[in-house]
Formats: sequence, structure tokens, C-alpha cells
Amino acid sequence: MALINRISRLFTADLHAVLDRLEEPDALLKQAIREMEDELASGESRLRWLEHEHAQLSRQITELTTALATVAQQLDVCFEENEDALARTLIKRRLETQRLASRLEIRLNTNIQARAQQSECVEQNRRDLDALRQQADILLDEFTTTNRGAPRGIAGFDTSVTDADVEVALLSEKQRRSRT
Repeated sequence: MALINRISRLFTADLHAVLDRLEEPDALLKQAIREMEDELASGESRLRWLEHEHAQLSRQITELTTALATVAQQLDVCFEENEDALARTLIKRRLETQRLASRLEIRLNTNIQARAQQSECVEQNRRDLDALRQQADILLDEFTTTNRGAPRGIAGFDTSVTDADVEVALLSEKQRRSRT
């Protein structure tokens, strides 16, 4: 039974290794970046909509404030002329306008909070995307140099030279020249 489990694990490990090679990590990383860019664009679109709604609500509140001032002037005229019936109509209009303005103020405050949260979320997503792009650039550079772009010598031997190799060769050359 133990032998069958070990063979099963060996086949599973080989299968995962094959899948890892087929998936192309650079393509997966680029897809993740595209998905983050789409999410950021969606967040920015929502933020623009919230800003548009804020402008509309502010404009409507300003119009209602102007209407309330007009109704107040008309009420003054009605009371000066003792027109109680007309004053009742204007008072009803004023109450309706005040209630509508109050509801719009609540929506405006909600909008302000939503805009602040969305703005913070967009900024966080932007920072995360920038960090991911930087990491992806580094990883993709490493991936392409180690897997595809590394200089190869005869029969596939790696001929790349590291900084440490250069330093050791420099010291050796200095030592050889100082003896002669």
C-alpha cells in the first residue's frame, strides 16, 4: 500500500510540474495585471459617477434654497395683504420644498462619504497596481533572462557571467601581473 501511495504522489508531482510549465507564469502575471487594471478602471468610473451625482445634488439644493427664498418673499406679501388662503398654499409649498431639500442633503452627505471611500479605494488599487507592475517587471526580466534570453554557449552550457565572477577574475589578473 505504501508503494502505491508513493507512486501516486510521484505521478501527481510530475503532473503538477507539467502543468506549471504549460501555464506560462509570465502570461498569468500579465493577465493578473490586466484584471487589476480593469478593476481600477471600474473604480475610477464609479468615482466619476459619484462626482457627477454630487454636482447634480449640489445644484438641486441650490435651486431649492433659491425657491425657498422666493416663497418667503411671497409669504411676506400674503401676510401684508391678509391673504390667509394663499399663505396656506405657500406654506405647504415651503414645507414640501424644505423636506425635499432635507432629503437631498442626506443624499449629498451619503454621496460625500461614498466618494471619500471610493477615492481611497481607487488610490489603494492604483498603489497596488503600481507595486505589482514593478514586481512584474523585475520578475519578467529575471524570467526572460533565465529561461529564454540567457546567452548559451556550445551544447546549451550557460555562459552568463556574474559580478562575482568579474571580481574574482580581476583579482586573479592583478595578482598575475604583480608577479611579473
